[in-house]
Amino acid sequence: MKALIIFLFTLYSNGIFSQRSFFQQADSLDKKRVVSVSAGIGTIGVSSMTGLWNVWYKNSESGKWKFKDDLGSWLQMDKAGHVYTAYKLNQTVTDMYAWAGLSKTPSLLLGAGYSFAFQSTLEVFDGFSSDWGFSWSDFGANCTGIMLYTGQQLIWEEERIIPKFSSHPSPYASIRPQVLGSSYPERLIKDYNGQSYWLSFSPGTFIPDSKFPKWLCFSVGYSVDQKLVGDVNVYTDNSSGNTYTAQRQWLLSMDIDFSRLPIRRPWLKSIVKQFNYLKIPFPTIIISNDVTRIQPLYF
Repeated sequence: MKALIIFLFTLYSNGIFSQRSFFQQADSLDKKRVVSVSAGIGTIGVSSMTGLWNVWYKNSESGKWKFKDDLGSWLQMDKAGHVYTAYKLNQTVTDMYAWAGLSKTPSLLLGAGYSFAFQSTLEVFDGFSSDWGFSWSDFGANCTGIMLYTGQQLIWEEERIIPKFSSHPSPYASIRPQVLGSSYPERLIKDYNGQSYWLSFSPGTFIPDSKFPKWLCFSVGYSVDQKLVGDVNVYTDNSSGNTYTAQRQWLLSMDIDFSRLPIRRPWLKSIVKQFNYLKIPFPTIIISNDVTRIQPLYF
């Protein structure tokens, strides 16, 4: 929040925020906007890295560089998170530089470069951490997220397959708070049982002359349940005696592409678009261990 306030103040101090055309993409290179965007993403990047350090690495000892194969951990939920984060960083920075008046290619390069640098810094932290290690599967997931966004822009010049995220409180964080989080911000990041990752798409964007609304999407999601240990799928809680068996969950639902809603006002369209990477609660089909059920409203 502090980083966001500093970013908005930077825009205001450069005389950009007060202009009526603030939400309009610049027709040509706007140096003030480029400086403001660069300062803003730099500030937010440093602040985010500091926050993640306090959540993940503060209590972990540093050691010699090492590699770790963690592809089998957390039933690959962490890999889905890497794909999503890399994609979102790429999209956000690319859009911001396009707003500042940069052409398509430089904007895409800066977006991909920033996402790669940010995510790779975390991989370096892992490499020197005694609790983790540099993971090639994490690195590959980062690159997948970057390529998913950049590839769509190069092929279609728009997003047709959109990664989304949703979250709900799970009862498992209280069982292992040191691993799954003891506070809401920590649980939001660490408790994979409460996270779901989605790919949303509208048939209307793929079928020429289709009457299917382009803003209405189908969503395929992935989540886990009863996952309390990264590389172990069965866990017994000594205090209660309960045994938890981890399982994958596949999700089918509907969604909305906010960027395609017929909104005319640029300022409102820009604000609404920011919700485009969060999955809206809808009735959802949940498939897990050959059991299928319907949840009337899934978060």
